[in-house]
Amino acid sequence: MDPLADPGDEVQRLTAERDEMRDRFMRALADAENARKRADKERRDAEQYGGSRLARDLLPVYDYLHRAIDAVPEDQRGANAALLEGVELTLRELGNVFGKHGITVLRPEVGTRFDPQLHEAMFEAPLPNTAAGDIIQLMEPGFMIHDRLLRPAKVGVSSNRVN
Repeated sequence: MDPLADPGDEVQRLTAERDEMRDRFMRALADAENARKRADKERRDAEQYGGSRLARDLLPVYDYLHRAIDAVPEDQRGANAALLEGVELTLRELGNVFGKHGITVLRPEVGTRFDPQLHEAMFEAPLPNTAAGDIIQLMEPGFMIHDRLLRPAKVGVSSNRVN
């Protein structure tokens, strides 16, 4: 230590060093908090959306079960009652499993507005008594997992123009 050095310079240097260390500490604390929040969000997303790929792969099974039920003509339903009941029970159980995991079916009603965030237009056709952009036919239901779209509902849309 230099006995002739100005003690004020030393105090200023130590104060600046303290301020720099405080700034580094606060930044490190903020970084740690951000990392914790990011990890929590990633964990929640993994819990909610981790099964999205499996769910997306099961959607055709849901469609096929519906098609199997719809394929049986009315006059043959009595003769195939046991088979139909089994398919319906399987479909109902698949729906229950979907519901348990936050998967919901999107079945837009005919006449509702087309929403490109939820629907995929498969065709456009002019239909009397409809407005442009109204859904005129549901071709295939869509699915959501919590608040994310798994598959858009495939719909037909009116192309009528307002005169």
